[in-house]
Amino acid sequence: MLIGALEAGGTKMVCALGNENGTILEQVSIPTTTPEETVEQIVRYFKDKDIEALGVAAFGPVDVKPQSPTYGRILDTPKLAWRHFDLLGALKKELDVPMGLDTDVNGSCLGEMTYGCAKGLDSAIYITIGTGVGVGVCAGGKLLHGMLHPEGGHILLARHPEDPEGGICPYHPNCLEGFASGPSIERRWGKKAVELVDRPEVWELESYYIAQALVNYIMILSPQKIILGGGVMHQEQLFPMIREKVREMIGGYLNTPELADLDNYIVPASLHDDQGIMGCIKLGLDALC
Repeated sequence: MLIGALEAGGTKMVCALGNENGTILEQVSIPTTTPEETVEQIVRYFKDKDIEALGVAAFGPVDVKPQSPTYGRILDTPKLAWRHFDLLGALKKELDVPMGLDTDVNGSCLGEMTYGCAKGLDSAIYITIGTGVGVGVCAGGKLLHGMLHPEGGHILLARHPEDPEGGICPYHPNCLEGFASGPSIERRWGKKAVELVDRPEVWELESYYIAQALVNYIMILSPQKIILGGGVMHQEQLFPMIREKVREMIGGYLNTPELADLDNYIVPASLHDDQGIMGCIKLGLDALC
């Protein structure tokens, strides 16, 4: 059985083939340009692959509610050419197979829940910290949508007293994405994160903001595992700093087996940066049901 997988990002589209075991058989990357050009290349890739279903995990905001009249459309994205584009409709017009759709971060969360470090659990959150910050949530064994879908990168945080710059988000002066994304680090320190490995003050601020956000997620969502991915989290020195700050910020209020073992509770992504594509495979499989 061949399942198509499309991880639709704002910078690139990753198209892949997988099987019912979640194994990725091949994948290619297509630059995200205009909707028309990009969809044409996606369709060209999948057209002759004899796939039985397609799973799509898309950048957003995106309408993921099947009963909505705008289901499958990219909504008010900063990428103006894609605003209100009917991504799922354009794909369905050319590819006559069942399709499943969710957000890119929910797709990554699903990949980890199905094939990765959260397998066997019924609740987890996946957070990507890179160019932006996104949060995928699984609760009660199902991906969380609600009125739209979680936008956990934009929760509001207290500014660190030694933060010289503050946040860069144009919508919120003090949200997680504005404080902790890759562009925020670069704006604050004048260099990309990868060039700042030996600057402890950089990671002190970064870990403070991430830990503060995690405590909020813990208190509200009570996840069984927290998975941190994205380019910024390739800085592995962050993990012990984040865990220690989470412990301090919780202040003994909660006492669970998970919080007693933070090394296995707050963890890096486990699928070699393929969690998004593997989540798409699962979305495609679920569309067949």
